[in-house]
Amino acid sequence: MLPRSDSPNPNKSAPLLSSPPAPPFSDEDFFSTTTSVASGSSSSDSKPPSPTQSLPPQIPLTWPPDGVLTLSWVTNLMQAFDWASKSLPPSEFASVLSVEVFDQLVLTASKILHKELNCVKIDSESGLGSDSRVVVVGDVHGQLHDVLFLFKNAGYPDEDRFFVFNGDYVDRGAWGLEVFLLLLAWKVLMPHKVYLLRGNHESKYCTSVYGFEKEVLTKYGDRGKHVYRKCLGCFEGLPLASIIAGRVYTAHGGLFRGTVVTPSKRAKRKNRKVVHNPEANALTLGCLDELAKARRSVLDPPWEGSNLIPGDVLWSDPSMIPGLSPNKERGIGLLWGPDCTEEFLKKFNLKLIIRSHEGPDARDKRPDLGGMDVGYTIDHIVESGKLITLFSAPDYPQFQATEERYGNKGAYVVLEPPDFDSPIFHSFEAVTPRPKVNPYYDFEDVIDSDEELDLVSMVPDS
Repeated sequence: MLPRSDSPNPNKSAPLLSSPPAPPFSDEDFFSTTTSVASGSSSSDSKPPSPTQSLPPQIPLTWPPDGVLTLSWVTNLMQAFDWASKSLPPSEFASVLSVEVFDQLVLTASKILHKELNCVKIDSESGLGSDSRVVVVGDVHGQLHDVLFLFKNAGYPDEDRFFVFNGDYVDRGAWGLEVFLLLLAWKVLMPHKVYLLRGNHESKYCTSVYGFEKEVLTKYGDRGKHVYRKCLGCFEGLPLASIIAGRVYTAHGGLFRGTVVTPSKRAKRKNRKVVHNPEANALTLGCLDELAKARRSVLDPPWEGSNLIPGDVLWSDPSMIPGLSPNKERGIGLLWGPDCTEEFLKKFNLKLIIRSHEGPDARDKRPDLGGMDVGYTIDHIVESGKLITLFSAPDYPQFQATEERYGNKGAYVVLEPPDFDSPIFHSFEAVTPRPKVNPYYDFEDVIDSDEELDLVSMVPDS
């Protein structure tokens, strides 16, 4: 169904191009699977290529009669989203992807995601072998054109190329819906090669504050509430973390607290109670078994109560101060020091932690840690390995209140055999110019780094 002509449209005043432009690359160029890894190099910097002419995509998109997606279907969807972002006002998005096709895609992807474990394992049973590569991606925040370039630069998922996304697909950027849907399409096409983890922005609270809800309502008009609810339900199914080759742990925020077992008045084993104690002096580092048992199907991970592990995994931050402590700046999650990184790596025989969650705005307020100029930082180097923060949204945020932009690069990591624990960093610049579009949130008044959350608005599940 097309949006009503009188549907809310915050982008109504945005200048439109007089004629639809062609997508940015030819089919051969845009869908190349050539990577930019330099021989013998531990990192590479990449610039998006210059635009070339090509034919428009096939639209509107239709769902395959047999319900089976193909590579050509997914690449056409990517091309269609790119074309529409330059050629159509947001209120006409449903002319490209109808609600009916949206429903089929999200339902199919949700069935896959909800069956996955809290901590997915990518190993030999998943097909990881001597010819494999694993691409790890950090926050992308609705920056569609940078995500399209990342795929071109890193290469598409295939039998030997796995992708792990660390969450925060939506909010702040103007194309969160397109980014989330194209990643769901890849998940449906290659469910055992593409892994989508949850970020703190895949929640009801964040999407209502940082623009995604308004974006969806604008693009689907009177069907927008239905589309938004379906997206929230899909968010609940996203796994929390991954273990790659038994050597690398990835999650959006990072580490998490353990549970405390206390005996009840009847000191019988079967009546023991598991209590999550938020007091700083009672905090202990959690283990993977506890992560596996956490209840992730919550719209907003609680900051208090008995189900704190999801909130920790999504919201916590590293610190240079030893120990575990409540993350008072954010009001949810933890701060953990290098000693905790060492303890976690050593206990589970890991060599590397890759987390995301902090962009240049957040790091600008944390002088004790490295800045996000090149899209990644190495935060902890300990005896057992390293902790890395990875951020994949260049020139972030898309809408910035200050006159001087951060101008950061984005980055992704490639992990190679035999051990998959020595990261190869690939920094890249933003695709420019971005299509003209208005923001879906009040970026001048809303804080940039998720600090000082309005916890009253985040009603925890009982």
